[in-house]
Amino acid sequence: MTAPLTVSRRIAAAPEVVYSYLTDPDKWVRWQGSHADLDPRPGGLFLMAMPDGARARGRFLELVPDERVVFTWGWIDHPGVPPGSSVVEISIHPEDDGSMVTITHRDLPDDEIEIHRAGWEHYLPRLAAVAEGVRVEPDRGPGGQSS
Repeated sequence: MTAPLTVSRRIAAAPEVVYSYLTDPDKWVRWQGSHADLDPRPGGLFLMAMPDGARARGRFLELVPDERVVFTWGWIDHPGVPPGSSVVEISIHPEDDGSMVTITHRDLPDDEIEIHRAGWEHYLPRLAAVAEGVRVEPDRGPGGQSS
């Protein structure tokens, strides 16, 4: 395992708006995936389906309203990162009239870092757009799709 991967972005939306896109399944799928089943409480289910049918599953570990969401992460059908084997922390810090959002993904195997970095670098701008009130096309996954 290497150091955690981290991506950050300033979002022109209040922390409570950003937080809502991390805890409401209807809002989650506006920026990532095609389906989400979220039970945002410690121990609650995190389940998200990608447009290609890949499914990520985990459990919420910590939720601090308008500040932080932490959950375990892994792929149901991918042995390289099985469900619950890594941890995603999304931190939201007020900044001027918006928020600084940092996604930190820990415990990934070395050979999974770059593909997960590409994923988060694709999805963080989509999260920013929807939180800022911009309409985005339905998610088609990383790899050349417009964000």
